[in-house]
Amino acid sequence: MDFTNKLGTLDSTIFIVYVIGLLCLALWISRNEKKEGANTEDYFLASKALPWWAIGASLIASNISAEQIIGMSGSGYAIGLAIASYEWMAALTLILVGKYMLPIFLENKIFTMPQYLEQRFDTKVKITLAIFWLAVYIFVNLTAVLWLGGLAIESVAGVDWMFGMIFLAVFSVAYSLYGGLKAVAYTDILQVVLLVFGGLLLSYLALDAVSDGQGVLAGFGVLTEQMPEHFDMILSPENEHYMSLPGISVLIGGMWIMNFSYWGFNQYIIQRALAAKDLKEAQKGIAFAAYLKLLMPVIVVLPGIAAVVLYPTLTSPDQAYPSMMALMPAGIKGLVFAALVAAIVSSLASMTNSISTIFTMDIYTRFKPNESQRHYVHIGRIAALVSLCIALMVAEPLLGKFDQAFQYIQEFTGFFTPGIVVIFMMGMFWKRATSAGALSAAIGSAVFSLLLKFLWPELPFMDRVGVVFLLCLAVCYFVSIAGKPITTDSSVSLDQVSFTTTKAFNVAAVGVVLILCALYATWW
Repeated sequence: MDFTNKLGTLDSTIFIVYVIGLLCLALWISRNEKKEGANTEDYFLASKALPWWAIGASLIASNISAEQIIGMSGSGYAIGLAIASYEWMAALTLILVGKYMLPIFLENKIFTMPQYLEQRFDTKVKITLAIFWLAVYIFVNLTAVLWLGGLAIESVAGVDWMFGMIFLAVFSVAYSLYGGLKAVAYTDILQVVLLVFGGLLLSYLALDAVSDGQGVLAGFGVLTEQMPEHFDMILSPENEHYMSLPGISVLIGGMWIMNFSYWGFNQYIIQRALAAKDLKEAQKGIAFAAYLKLLMPVIVVLPGIAAVVLYPTLTSPDQAYPSMMALMPAGIKGLVFAALVAAIVSSLASMTNSISTIFTMDIYTRFKPNESQRHYVHIGRIAALVSLCIALMVAEPLLGKFDQAFQYIQEFTGFFTPGIVVIFMMGMFWKRATSAGALSAAIGSAVFSLLLKFLWPELPFMDRVGVVFLLCLAVCYFVSIAGKPITTDSSVSLDQVSFTTTKAFNVAAVGVVLILCALYATWW
């Protein structure tokens, strides 16, 4: 692979040094694994000893990947600042997850989300959701990250997208397969520092270029003057992108359902918090991640908006971020390219680690319950490798025809997220919910979503998510009431869970709310 095709020698050298350095760091972090082999808690939950700063950094590194940097920047190019609602509303969602959901999960001492469903309902619900999550992680998340990552490498480094995808897969495996979550989480600290630095620098250079060297503030002024429609946070029904971001629904509608599903019940995200040494440490990490989320639109959306002025004739919005890399001076370009790759491989490593966790702990152990800890860790590593191989094969056929990959991911996962949120919300906060009610909500989510998509095509998908959530809620309620009360519930009672948070967490929560109010008041 010739990295010098579009990257200079200095840039290529910096990038190669980064790759080697990260691999060495991951191996050094993993050096303390027990000689007889890591047990499942060590491998899948980093020995339940992650500090808050590692949790917060890893949450963001797992979340911000190719579909975020490339995809959301592309949506910034096409739609504008309104796409930042995904990031800003996620900050508030994280605070709510930290206060009301994390205490329940940590008190139940779970490895995986399906494991909690088994404790609360039964094995049928657990297996159904485990299979669903494995399918989504492999055929939606992994494929999207690999595909967009391959395209980014092709745009920036001049390497064929397929070789780019293979490189990303091999790189993520090389540093995460041996050390498990511990290696992923601690290397994520470096990844996030590089990602934030590179992203802020690119935004600075983009705004400076827009103003012809007059500085950041002048560049931002040019953007708001020339493209005021790109700074509407709440889109009107007349806007051509209203179907993607339907007005006030980003504040009070379906986006909440999607955010709770992603940040509260998504294995590869919540696994970091499950690995905390205690609840307070997990909540501090969540609060740290919330503030990083507030910063993300400056890093991923703003360059996309600036690209409208600098590169108005791009054939695809998803080319915006890679095209902006041309602004980088020699040396810095290699560093920012390393930041982009850092985000991609971090997400790949996080997803494959979660795939291996769910497959091993929720499915494989059901059929092989009495094997050694080393055996389960070995099976987890095999599952991670197999999932990456499948994703490599199906990425181009699944995603090659889509213009804005970020919107594709939201649309597809939106079919299932309403049912997932209903199952967890009812399971956590309503003792009368039954396994039949939970399965009805899961099935109803897909059925109602498909029916509404074809029978009411003009309904924006985010509003559809909200409507389907209410329908699933009703289905779960009536099916549960019609059946016998559940007798298999082994989850911890809410009476034993403390939702009290520290003063520092409460102050951080108020800060997030005030910042969000200021942002939406400014660009309403």
